Amino acid sequence: MKLIMKFGGTSVQNADAVGKTMDIITSHLAKGDQMVVVVSAQRGVTDRIIETAEQMVSSRDTSAVNVLVDYLTSTHLTTLQAVAPDYYSETSEVIIRAINNLHDFLHAVFHLRELTPRSRDYVISFGERLNAPIISAALRQRGISSLALDGCEAGILTTGNHGDAIALPAGEARIRSRLDPLITTSVPVVMGFMGCTEKGVVTTLGRSGSDYTAAILGAALMVDEIWIWTDVDGIMTTDPRLVKDARVIPRISYIEVMELSYFGAKVMHSRSIEPAMQKNIPVWVKNTFNPSYPGTCIEKGERRETRVVKAITFIDKVAAITITGAQMIGRPGVAKHIFSILAENQINVMMISQGSSEANISLIIEEKQVQTAKDALQPLKERCVFREITANEDVCAVAVVGSGMAGMAGTAGRTFSALGKAGINAMMISQGSSEVNISFVVKQEDGPRAVMVLHEEFELSTKCEEC
Repeated sequence: MKLIMKFGGTSVQNADAVGKTMDIITSHLAKGDQMVVVVSAQRGVTDRIIETAEQMVSSRDTSAVNVLVDYLTSTHLTTLQAVAPDYYSETSEVIIRAINNLHDFLHAVFHLRELTPRSRDYVISFGERLNAPIISAALRQRGISSLALDGCEAGILTTGNHGDAIALPAGEARIRSRLDPLITTSVPVVMGFMGCTEKGVVTTLGRSGSDYTAAILGAALMVDEIWIWTDVDGIMTTDPRLVKDARVIPRISYIEVMELSYFGAKVMHSRSIEPAMQKNIPVWVKNTFNPSYPGTCIEKGERRETRVVKAITFIDKVAAITITGAQMIGRPGVAKHIFSILAENQINVMMISQGSSEANISLIIEEKQVQTAKDALQPLKERCVFREITANEDVCAVAVVGSGMAGMAGTAGRTFSALGKAGINAMMISQGSSEVNISFVVKQEDGPRAVMVLHEEFELSTKCEEC
C-alpha cells in the first residue's frame, strides 16, 4: 500500500518515542508498503518558541533567547545522539545551523519590536525544522534511505493568510512531481504544519497543521490510507476525563469528525479531514505507544448506523452574545451587517440562534473575544440597528453528534428530556439541516454533567459490533 504516516509531538518527543516510531515505520516497510512520513515538532517546542518570540517584542533584554537556544540545542542533540549516532555529525550541523538562524531572527524581532504575521509564521516553523532531520537520520540509522523536506520543498502551495493558510489545488501536481519519484526508493520525511505561497513565502496551516499536511499530501498522491499516530487509542465517545468508561469509536464518518472537531473534541480539525474526504481516502487514528490497538477509521460512512449518537463533546471558555431590539423585526440585512463586522474583526461565530420574531439573535463566540465583539458592534447600536447587546460568559456549548440521527425521530426529544430530568436547562439550541449535530448551551457548571447524562442516555459506553 501507499501510505501517509503522520507522527504527532508526543510520538517524537524524545529518544524512546522516536524508537517506537521507527518500529512502526520499519514494520510497514517490511510488508512492502511505500510511505511519506509527516512529523510535528517535539512536544512543547513550538509553544516555547512562540512564547519567546512574543517576549522579544516588549522585553528589556534577550536573555530569554539564550535560554531557548540552550533548551533546543540540548533537547534535539540528545535525541539525535540516541537515535542516530552514526549520523550525528552531519545532522547536528543542520540542527545547529537552524538554531543559529532562529537565534538571529529573534534578536531582529527584539530590535524591531515587531512580530508580524509573516515573521511569526517563519519563527514557529522551526519546531518542525529541527525535528524532521532527526527522524530522517533515525531512519538512515536503520538502513532506510531518507531525506527531510520542508513543506515548500514537498510541494505544498498555500494562500497567503499567515497562521491559517489553506492549500491550493495548484500544489497537487507539484507534490506529485516531487514526492512520487522519492517514495519508490526512500522514505521522505516532510515537516508538518507549513507550506509556502507561490512566491516562496513560508506559511503555517493553523490548528492541527501537521494533520492537514498529511491530508494534503495524501490527497495529492492518491494514497491508499492516511495514518495519524498520536498518544490516544483513537477517537472517543467523549472526554475520558469526564466519563471514565468513555469508549474508542471503531469507525466514524468524515462529517461526524468535522462536527466533533468543531466542538473541541481531540480529533483531527475539520479542515484537516477535507482533502481526504474529497478523495475518499480512509484516515486511521492510532496510538504510537499501543500500535496493536485497532484505533479509529474515519471513512465516508455510507452504511446506515444502528447507533443513533456516536459521541458527545463540549466547549468551555465561550460566551453567549445576545443582540436584541424591536427595530430588527422585518429589517433586511441586519444579520449581514452583524456577521460582516464580526468577520472583519476575526471573530469566529460557533453557534447561531434567532427567534422567529426576529427581535433577537444569539451567538456563541470565544470568551476572550467578548469585548472585541461588543466594541465592534457598538456602531450598529449607535445607528439604531438594534437596541442592546449583552454577554453571558458563564456558559459552555455541548454537541451531540451522530449521522444516525438523520431522519430518526425522537433524538432531540430524548436529549432534552434527559437534560430536564437531570435539572439542566438548555439556554440556546441549534441544529443544522444535516441532522448530524444537535448543539445547545448550558451554564458553565452544568456542562460536564450534561455530557455525562447524555453519554449514559445514549448508552455510548456499551460496545456496538455493528457501529
